[in-house]
Amino acid sequence: MADDLSAPLGRKRGERKRRLKLSADRLPLARIAFGLAALVLLGVVARIVFVNDPNGGRPVADIGINSARNANSLAATLSTGASQATITAGPEIPVPGAAAPTASAATPAAAGPEAQQPVDAASASALGLVPDLLEQSEHGAIPRMSATGETPFEAYAPPMTVPPGSDGKPMIAVVVTGLGLNSTGTQSAIGSLPGGVTLAFAPYGKGLASAVGSARAAGHEVLLEVPLEPFDYPDSDPGPDTLLTGQAPRDNLNRLFTVLGKFGGYVGVINHMGARFTASTTDFGPVMEELGARGLGYLDDGSSARSVAQQLAAANAVPFGKAELALDQQPARQPILDQLKALEGRASANGSAIGVISALPVSIDTLAEWSRTVQDRGFTLVPVSVLMHKST
Repeated sequence: MADDLSAPLGRKRGERKRRLKLSADRLPLARIAFGLAALVLLGVVARIVFVNDPNGGRPVADIGINSARNANSLAATLSTGASQATITAGPEIPVPGAAAPTASAATPAAAGPEAQQPVDAASASALGLVPDLLEQSEHGAIPRMSATGETPFEAYAPPMTVPPGSDGKPMIAVVVTGLGLNSTGTQSAIGSLPGGVTLAFAPYGKGLASAVGSARAAGHEVLLEVPLEPFDYPDSDPGPDTLLTGQAPRDNLNRLFTVLGKFGGYVGVINHMGARFTASTTDFGPVMEELGARGLGYLDDGSSARSVAQQLAAANAVPFGKAELALDQQPARQPILDQLKALEGRASANGSAIGVISALPVSIDTLAEWSRTVQDRGFTLVPVSVLMHKST
């Protein structure tokens, strides 16, 4: 009753408690939270604007990289000469004092004619080869220029015998490719084709030395086919030891020497495929330089318009020629005769022309038929080296 007497007039105690509870429930809690978040965000922005700290507050430690204090004891030991480190040479780096190999896959030409050891004279002569033009290597006997400057291109070119009455006549050279893979087809080509036809041997057949010896004995000039990377490699694969783009020059030269050592007596090489490789100056350059140093010629089969062979041959004094027509893209008698007729037209217009044809039986038979009357039509059939020119 005393409480009721002390309460303001018109208000009871229970009503006052209800009003206090309602006031507490109506506090602006959302506004207070939003205000606190705004204060935090404002503090972060202020730090970014006014504090220059590129590390974002991360702990850092200064390390004196140019300090005179030597933290590497091994480096200090080596630099003061207190100890010596021994480096063991691999097979590609000759150890000082070690016996030099007679011929290395990496440097067969770099040693010079005096250090290069020729093959056995009796063995070379039995194959109709010039001993001074061969160098013994781990890949076999590979061609080289002699100490007197004689080259395989000059030595192995057959004597040019001009048929009577052929002076001034347009000259035609035809190269048969892919020989040596089939012994029957190879012997057929050697026996049925006249000596003026040049024969190109692949490096994969058996008995290559004997087959090449027979070809040269029959008066044929010989080329070696070198497998080079085409654009669709490895879908189109020229064969083992294909020279590839993007490889170290040493690796490609090692493959080249492997191919060069398959047989001897050739005046030069012709590409087998190789549209990608022959378009790359970086990859093809060292190969052409090696051919020039060894006195070999290079015949481009004309299959790629992007080939840089002619420019590289000129830069390395390599005797060079380029075929103008592939004669048996359609391997049938009449299409081949039509292409040979077109080759005659090129020769008449330019004074000379070079064609290439594969060793298919129909191709060999048709070429033999055509060659029997080519002189009667006013043309001279010559080895391809006659039409390969050396830029100096």
